[in-house]
Amino acid sequence: MIDEAARDLRRERRRGRNGEAGAESSRRPNYRSLKNPFLPQPVFSGDQVAAIHDTALRVLEELGIKVLLPEARAIFAKAGALVDEDSQMVRIGRDMVEAGLASAPRSIPAHGGDRSRDLALELGTMTFLAGCGAPNVTDLERGRRPGTLAAFEDLIRLVQHFDVLHMLGPCIEPQDVDTRFRHYATGRAQLTLSDKLPFVFARGTPQVEDSFEMVRLARSLSEDEFRAGAHCYTVINTNSPRQLDIPMAQGIIDFARAGQVSIITPFCLAGAMAPITVAGALTLQHAEALAGLTLAQLVRPGAPVVYGSFSSNVDMKSGAPAFGTPEHIKATLGAGQLARFTGLPWRSGGGSAANVSDAQAAHETQFALWGSVLAGSTVCIHAAGWLEGGLSVSFEKLITDIEALQTIAELCATTPGDADAIGFEAIAEVQPGGHFFSAAHTMTRYRTAFYEPLVADWSNFGNWTQAGGKTATERATGVWKRILSDFQPPASAAATAGVLDEFIARRTEAGGAAPVS
Repeated sequence: MIDEAARDLRRERRRGRNGEAGAESSRRPNYRSLKNPFLPQPVFSGDQVAAIHDTALRVLEELGIKVLLPEARAIFAKAGALVDEDSQMVRIGRDMVEAGLASAPRSIPAHGGDRSRDLALELGTMTFLAGCGAPNVTDLERGRRPGTLAAFEDLIRLVQHFDVLHMLGPCIEPQDVDTRFRHYATGRAQLTLSDKLPFVFARGTPQVEDSFEMVRLARSLSEDEFRAGAHCYTVINTNSPRQLDIPMAQGIIDFARAGQVSIITPFCLAGAMAPITVAGALTLQHAEALAGLTLAQLVRPGAPVVYGSFSSNVDMKSGAPAFGTPEHIKATLGAGQLARFTGLPWRSGGGSAANVSDAQAAHETQFALWGSVLAGSTVCIHAAGWLEGGLSVSFEKLITDIEALQTIAELCATTPGDADAIGFEAIAEVQPGGHFFSAAHTMTRYRTAFYEPLVADWSNFGNWTQAGGKTATERATGVWKRILSDFQPPASAAATAGVLDEFIARRTEAGGAAPVS
């Protein structure tokens, strides 16, 4: 029989399972700086990767890319690219691309508001972000609705709470704030509620300069100090196929000049905006990414750039984007090979096309996540909470996805294999047919030996039924509500509110800054 000590141990462990979901664990794992423990998995041979790269260079040389911003075309022309002003087409020589790749940094130190939040963006490290850029937000209590500033702020609070989410992002669009002032509201939320690396939208130089000034004020940085290090980032999306629009091209230029990070990401959906084959979609993606990376390096050699990939396929019956598919995973693995071919840090994308937080949403997101991990992605965006192919972010799904991310983070930790962990003495202590519940080896370790779930329920059917029979999604509601109720921003972040509010008031009185398109 199990003795009293073992029963006490089991009761203590059950208390966390049968109480409120998300109760604090006695474990204190370090999720802030993750090294990928898995060998990158290939989908193409080395010769095929070289052929894709060579074909992408041929696309840029022979076919070119349409660049809508005159300043960007002038920068390319000055460097020797062939520019046709009538068609706005720019043909970029491979020598120019190779020079750009040579000058781009292989490792980017990115600075948070607290040094413990600093990141090294390089091959071999892993950083995860919540779902980004959705127009809608959803949860079980209030349903699906347009994004608001209050919801944006709550999502920033949740992202700040979880160390396994390493950077902030534009979770949802706060559509209740005028576009002339929206960047002030989202910037203030990030800088006063969190000490993680903030995101800045590239929506024209006036908004970008405002946002840079807010980061400088919040971090107490001079202009030179700001430009000497990476203190924020943006995501640049090309308009596939083969087009770079005005705000995106301007964003590359503005961020390169300021020494801030650009994640240059074509969004190539095979069968729609890209060839229907994985190799063809990646060839187009590679060409577009190289064009953006080259522009950044022409503006400022050594500008911090991240190679971006977000290629998947569409449903050929409806044209709707799909995620977590075999093609999405293969494209991610192939993108990892191309990124390693260039030597640059790179970004992948997770997410789901499901409409609600259900089994489809979970398996699509987790297959996409594993594709990113096995591809060696440096930055995985849309790793938690993303639904409907990016049309909404779910509070509950963010919580259930965190469970998967924390599991991945646990796999990054070293598993002890010394004599003490092997435990000969523990095996000798327990007689045949006995149990290890009260063994000395167990009693000294049980509080921190195993990962304790955030939202999963390990109780038996009877106890689960007695507690209300809630699904994981339903339990997740209690988790996010408890986190928001208890949330306290970092003191250093909250202290920036005064100086930011003064700046915002002054700029608002001057009319703000309209986005550029």
